[in-house]
Amino acid sequence: MTSACIGEDGYVNDNGRLVLAGAPIGRADDASARLREALSTADVVAAEDTRRLRRLVSDLGITLSGRVVSYYDANEAARAKELLGALQDGDTVLVITDAGMPGVSDPGYRLTHLAVEAGIPVTALPGPSAVTTALAISGLPSDRFCFEGFPPRKPGERARRLAALADEERTMVFFEAPHRLQVCLTAMAEAFGPERPGAVCRELSKTYEEVRRGPLGELAEWAGGDVRGEITLVVAGHDPATVEPDIDDLVDEVARREVAGVSRKQAIVDVAKSAGIPKRELYDAVHRS
Repeated sequence: MTSACIGEDGYVNDNGRLVLAGAPIGRADDASARLREALSTADVVAAEDTRRLRRLVSDLGITLSGRVVSYYDANEAARAKELLGALQDGDTVLVITDAGMPGVSDPGYRLTHLAVEAGIPVTALPGPSAVTTALAISGLPSDRFCFEGFPPRKPGERARRLAALADEERTMVFFEAPHRLQVCLTAMAEAFGPERPGAVCRELSKTYEEVRRGPLGELAEWAGGDVRGEITLVVAGHDPATVEPDIDDLVDEVARREVAGVSRKQAIVDVAKSAGIPKRELYDAVHRS
């Protein structure tokens, strides 16, 4: 155990230091030299999954000298207080999650908050990020973006959250589980319009990396297949220059197509798709007229 920590400013700190370690999101050889050294020398390594940590350490060919504790969603609140005690005793505590940066849709925020409040130095070892990697390769605007994490699982909550983002002009990045992907993309198509551009980034940096780009409506149809792996979604922001279609004009267009011999159902589907609005919205407007 260290009795004091010397910071970059040269002053001695009687407390320890909290290190947030960015872990590879796919390939172990993306790990930096600093991560290898930090894992080898930390007094305490708090890992989201201790088995995956052991596998990473084995792949990197290094040995842990400190004690290892689990630090995941279910025990994060209680464990954070314990780890704060270790920091106050002078230990260097390294937090590492399964992939990416602790605190970004992963455990880490609570301990970081406690450490900052206690005046304990907090630093980070940068590493690969699914958020910025997906944004960079999506082909969508990357000058301004926001990270929205995982959408709510419950349909009503998800619909409300997405509706609140319908006018967001920045490119949006989400995480989603593969078994909820089609439901999520369908909800996004309803909230943002089926023609809104998006990208589904799967298994980033891994052997079977795949990126699907296209309108949300088409991506939702594609996601009906057997999609597996880690998923990051990138969705274009709202374009304020886009003129919202007049619903009465669309109702008239449906009527014109019916006169031309197209069934009402098909006319609604076609007109809604071309206008980039949910077909349910147009269906309701047609039957109100």
